[in-house]
Amino acid sequence: MSPLKRRLWKSLFRMGNMFEATERPIHPELVVSRLRGDGSGATVTFIGSLRGTSSDGSTVLHANCDLDRETAEQQLRGIGEAIRERWGIEDVSINHRLGRIEVGGIIAVVAVAAPHRQEAFEACQYAIDRFKEFMPLREVLEAR
Repeated sequence: MSPLKRRLWKSLFRMGNMFEATERPIHPELVVSRLRGDGSGATVTFIGSLRGTSSDGSTVLHANCDLDRETAEQQLRGIGEAIRERWGIEDVSINHRLGRIEVGGIIAVVAVAAPHRQEAFEACQYAIDRFKEFMPLREVLEAR
C-alpha cells in the first residue's frame, strides 16, 4: 500500500475494529492492514464477491443490498462483540456493501486477527454466517 493511501486510511479510521456498511467499494488490503498487531499469529480474511450465476443457474445482472447504514453497522458491531465475548478476539473488521453491487464486485470483507489460527478461522466463519442472516442481498436476474 502506498504511504499516501495508508495516511489517508489512518486519518479516516482509528486503528482497531471497524464495522462499516458503505455504498463505496471496499478495499480488502486496507481492512486487513488495520488489524495486524504484535499479538496476532494469524490473520484470516474473507472476501465475498457477487457471482455472475445464481444458485439456480440464472444469469445475475447485479444485486442490491437495501438495509439502511445505521442498522447494518449496528448489526455488524454486534457480531464483533459476540466474537470478542466468545473467543476473546479484539481485532475484527467487518465491511459490507450497501446499494447496487455489480457482478464481480466485492460484497463483504471480514478480517480477524488472533493469536492462533483456529480461533481466527472459527471467528471469521461465525461472522460470515451471522451477517448473511440479516443482510438483505437481492440478486437481479436476466429474464428468461
